[in-house]
Amino acid sequence: MTSTTHHRICPLCEACCGLEIKVTDGTVTSIKGHAQDVLSAGYICPKGVALKDLHEDPDRLRTPLIKRNGVHQAATWEEAYAEIAKRLPPLLAAHGRNASAVVIGNPAAHKIGLLTYFPKLARALGTKNVFSASTLDQMPKQLASGLMFGHWLSVALPDITHTQHLLVIGANPLASNGSMWTVPDFKGKAKALQARGGKLVVVDPRRTETAAIADAHHFIRPGADVFLLAAMVHTLFAKQWVRLGAAAPWVQGLDAVADAVRTFTPEAVAARCGMDAEVITQLAYDLAHTERAAVYARIGTCTQEYGTLASWLVDVLNTLSGHLDQVGGVLFAKSAAFASNTAGKPGLGKGVATGRHTARVSGAPEVYGELPMTCLAEEIQTPGEGQVRALITVATNPVLSSPNGERLSQALEQLDFMVSMDIYLNETTRHADVILPGVSPLEDLHYDVAFPQLSWRNHARYSAPVLPAPTDQPAEWQTLLTLAAIAQGQALPLDANALDDAQFADDAQRLFGPHADAVVAATKTYRGPQRLLDVALRSGPYGDGFGQKPEGLNLAKVMAASDSGGIDLGELQPRLPEMLRTPSGKVELAPPALLQDLERATLDLRRPAPDLVIIGRRDVRTNNSWMHNLPVLAKGPFRCTALVHPDDAARYGVQDGGQATLRNGTRSVQAQVHVSAEMMRGVVSLPHGWGHNLPGAQLRVAAERPGANLNTLLDETLRDPLSGNAVLGGVAITMEAA
Repeated sequence: MTSTTHHRICPLCEACCGLEIKVTDGTVTSIKGHAQDVLSAGYICPKGVALKDLHEDPDRLRTPLIKRNGVHQAATWEEAYAEIAKRLPPLLAAHGRNASAVVIGNPAAHKIGLLTYFPKLARALGTKNVFSASTLDQMPKQLASGLMFGHWLSVALPDITHTQHLLVIGANPLASNGSMWTVPDFKGKAKALQARGGKLVVVDPRRTETAAIADAHHFIRPGADVFLLAAMVHTLFAKQWVRLGAAAPWVQGLDAVADAVRTFTPEAVAARCGMDAEVITQLAYDLAHTERAAVYARIGTCTQEYGTLASWLVDVLNTLSGHLDQVGGVLFAKSAAFASNTAGKPGLGKGVATGRHTARVSGAPEVYGELPMTCLAEEIQTPGEGQVRALITVATNPVLSSPNGERLSQALEQLDFMVSMDIYLNETTRHADVILPGVSPLEDLHYDVAFPQLSWRNHARYSAPVLPAPTDQPAEWQTLLTLAAIAQGQALPLDANALDDAQFADDAQRLFGPHADAVVAATKTYRGPQRLLDVALRSGPYGDGFGQKPEGLNLAKVMAASDSGGIDLGELQPRLPEMLRTPSGKVELAPPALLQDLERATLDLRRPAPDLVIIGRRDVRTNNSWMHNLPVLAKGPFRCTALVHPDDAARYGVQDGGQATLRNGTRSVQAQVHVSAEMMRGVVSLPHGWGHNLPGAQLRVAAERPGANLNTLLDETLRDPLSGNAVLGGVAITMEAA
């Protein structure tokens, strides 16, 4: 009997906790938190333990599948590639590059091979039809951050270890341990905040797990966050509580913001928010009169029709109250690798742009190189030049996770050809002509690309594979390179390693010019994402500069530190103006597009609030649809229930434990009712990502308790016009006993 101990970054949510995994004779026997991990310090949630279930899941695909006569049949990799090479290039030749589309899901954020090589596939296809899960939950925050600070991932993060007052709006970090804010063991950090005399205040339509431990909780009508935030900004100006602090030299647009929020008095917005004007004023007062304070907002503020405005106003509040780039306020991470706000000339950049192209049917603008996920079905179903006929999906299940999945499902059946890279035959991939499986996370190396740019503490951590991958299975980055080469018309067989070497040499020439040969030589021991990571670390802010700074980081040093928990790079520190990448070199407090959209909110303020609306909900065990197939997470109480306030239950005639029909126009869904005073009156909450009762999917555990799909009720044409993000909350519904 041979036992070994391994350390792995958990790939199941944004907390990215460090795991200690014991393996005996090739079988995982224990998973627990890694006490020495520099980011998570031993913390683990139930999802980490589920990695064993994921690895051993009999439903997880281990060989490619080709659909023949409507049935998916096992195939070799050579057969799968041959099928793609036979069918994809002729489609592109006949109908043009924009007749193809690509979609990538959020599991890719936890796979360095997918995240770094997916852009190569998108470029090889040459299509403008690029979609991702970002327009289902986070694009408003990325757009607002980009417009203000110059880059999509320059997100201001609460300095939770030093703040004395944390205001959380539309977020539940106790369950998520951070979302676009990687903060494992939020509960422990919140308790430490309170122990030092600080306050945690939550504004949310539900008394969430975070609200339950908070010093104060205030209900708010879903979708009214923009009005609350604008009124708080108004109050800071009206009461002369504005103070920019040390950030003052780098902020411009103050007067324009003051003019834009003049009509948003606490009294004017109170009814729409469902909050007393005095409470709104007090929230502004506490923020302005606490030396170290921060506002954090997330899913609830992003997944509404004013998502970008709400995300922007959060940072406006942090700025006007003197907490931007201040210890105990909000700070910017300094990532060891892949962060654009640590590269190039400090304090100046190109900023961000949107609308470089638009969706063919709706005219929705491109944002961050993507079109809204909710445009995909109409791009497939609408005839004409540029109609999408071929689709490649990567680690995504939009039939469940995006609005009106029934329409998207019908659209996928209409495609001439579809390829999916996925570990499951799920509600989306069941439509694919070819499915290419990925490896288990335990069989793959990893380094977090995005999350160190969003982490509560600076760090560098690497995970080696825990278990060997099957010898006949290519790495995911190799699969993506092969697909890219096929899309470009290259003939089979293809050598992915040779393709990678050639592309890296070209990239090195472009990025390093006369030093390209030296960079290629310095990284010759690596290939694929390891080589990209070594370059990123060595050229990053802590790097060895390819030998110029011997004490600096490189991949070998980060790999060597894996068992000891990674490399701690210290607390977040003030970074203005160095991290700015705006053309002006300033914090752009008043981007014109946002001021213009605020006029829409001004007119909307007169609209009465609906009698009953629905919002989503995420549980610590089920924050993504594919986790519903893991026994350790699926067991226990049924979690896909409609939370209903007792007064609403009486008003609409529904009972605890009974079934209710929820309707939005012609759309309807039935859900089990749970009557709970944790809900605000007039609001129903139904979890995201359920509905595992569609034919053809092979998710046996999930199908035992399929649940109701919230997205069935939602209108795919309703989105935030600036970011293209889908509106997933605050949607008016009716309810009746089933």
